[in-house]
Amino acid sequence: MIVAQARLPVFYRDYAVADTVNGRFDLIVLHLALVLERLTVDGQLDPAGQAVFDRFCQDMDDNLREMGISDLKVPKEMKRMGQAFYGRSKAYLDALSDRRALVSALARNIYGGAPSAYEAAPRLADYVAAAAAALKGQDVAAIAAGDVHFPDPARVPVSGA
Repeated sequence: MIVAQARLPVFYRDYAVADTVNGRFDLIVLHLALVLERLTVDGQLDPAGQAVFDRFCQDMDDNLREMGISDLKVPKEMKRMGQAFYGRSKAYLDALSDRRALVSALARNIYGGAPSAYEAAPRLADYVAAAAAALKGQDVAAIAAGDVHFPDPARVPVSGA
């Protein structure tokens, strides 16, 4: 469900996320961070959350190999991707309660800090806030079983700020 949500064309068409390997990776990381935050209890990832994260790592490893990355380079790429995941997820989660900080984190990470990023990032920040709120209202066991519901990004209004 995380990958399916991150691959919705609306993100690339209406939210101006680059439809590239990096752009898709960044949206997967964003959605994964939100789900894992919901599956964290008392500062610890519950077993289902750990299983989701492990599946993400295996999927990334499989994708690297499918893209033709050599067996010797896969561990280095996985380390790089892991660092990117932890850095980005921390930035997003730390900024959830501060819209300006969230816009900045999204502009820097999802949009690469380009000047146009600050035009696109506010709407994505609104979507992220809506997704975090939607996940809070969902049962942890249902999420762990793969029954996770994200808001429709096409229905998030374009804000002026």
